[in-house]
Amino acid sequence: MRHGVKTSKLQRNASHRRALLANQACSLILNGRITTTLAKAKALRPYVEKLITLAKRGDVHSRRLATATIHNTTAVKRLFDEIAPLCAERKGGYTRIVKLGQRLTDSALVAMIEIIDLPREAAEKEEAPATTEATA
Repeated sequence: MRHGVKTSKLQRNASHRRALLANQACSLILNGRITTTLAKAKALRPYVEKLITLAKRGDVHSRRLATATIHNTTAVKRLFDEIAPLCAERKGGYTRIVKLGQRLTDSALVAMIEIIDLPREAAEKEEAPATTEATA
């Protein structure tokens, strides 16, 4: 029985799941929003919210814990210097999941997860170059 088990396995083993969540958290921190499957977005939400809460503390130990978790110094720097001050007054619920429907190829439920307190213009500016590079 699965009493009290709250984590989703996402059809992966532990190391693959840990790497997946770390990579998606890094992408979310750097871009402000990402599009992924609904199950991955729901698994990513508590992971990122714990990182933002850690960043709000702002001490060296928290920075080292965050670096050990997501393995990207650029993302950690943005998390501590830009995102944490914006979320300073919020006590939780730093992310939003918006359902986008089904993917045409495999009918998987797709969702967008974004950090709430980021300015919307900044998230759109960061997302726009990524789409133009992908098409070029």
